[in-house]
Amino acid sequence: MMEHTLLLVDDEPFSLELMSELLESDGYRTVQAESGEEAWSRLEAEHERFCAVLLDKMMPGLSGMELLARIKENPDMEHLPVIIQSAFGSPGSIQQGMSAGAFFFLSKPFSRDMLLAVVKAAVSHWDRQLYFREMGLHQEGTMMLLQDAEFTLRTLQEAHAVTALLARACPVPERVASGLYELIANAVEHGNLEFDFQDKQRLLAEENWDNALEARLADPAYAQRQVSVRFQRTAEGITFTITDQGRGFDWQAVLNAGPAALLRPHGRGILLAKLSSFDQLEYPGDGSQVIARLLL
Repeated sequence: MMEHTLLLVDDEPFSLELMSELLESDGYRTVQAESGEEAWSRLEAEHERFCAVLLDKMMPGLSGMELLARIKENPDMEHLPVIIQSAFGSPGSIQQGMSAGAFFFLSKPFSRDMLLAVVKAAVSHWDRQLYFREMGLHQEGTMMLLQDAEFTLRTLQEAHAVTALLARACPVPERVASGLYELIANAVEHGNLEFDFQDKQRLLAEENWDNALEARLADPAYAQRQVSVRFQRTAEGITFTITDQGRGFDWQAVLNAGPAALLRPHGRGILLAKLSSFDQLEYPGDGSQVIARLLL
């Protein structure tokens, strides 16, 4: 199993010790920093060691938001997931953090379960980034020549492979990969296999999500359904069209949700794709098709 090390940054030693104890009891390694300056020194020296940063927003000296800006401005660290913690969880604060590149905004006080769920989502995000980077290395030059292609798939494993390939056809692969995977995974899980948000939350809490996915993929009522992923490059930009064979969903409620929706550890994929990965995102019908665009 891959070792996951987290950098914890807070100017309150008690908070650091509490978080460290909770996270290490769940199998993570932790490194503590009591200031933004100390955290930045550690990141400059050994950023590749960490798979996520948990960062207090309000600190004397180098604040959490200033440290987040430094991380996102550094090409070697910009894709490192950063979880912002704050006692002030106003919609404006959440929007500020997410717009600056934060992976998640964790409002204090938070429960053990919420902390572990958010960290698990951030670490999974990091693991996927590493996978996409490794899978795409061999196609990097050739894929920039791709003009038009279409793939059909059924499973999340196939979604990983297609995402890794198509992200390398884009100018900034790491920016696209996360959002593209979220859109394809949404088409598989919630489109073709018709799991709703509550189903997934419950099955994840019961640690039965993977088994439920496999069972539904084998169910004759769903086994023949496929997701189509179309890639098109023009002088104006790159377009991804993702189509599933499900019943659609209330996409307007998702896209028009306020910043508070980003506080959920699950069900945030579409919003993150809209905010972080693509210049335009639209659902032209009932939600069974999504069009995502990069402008060049």
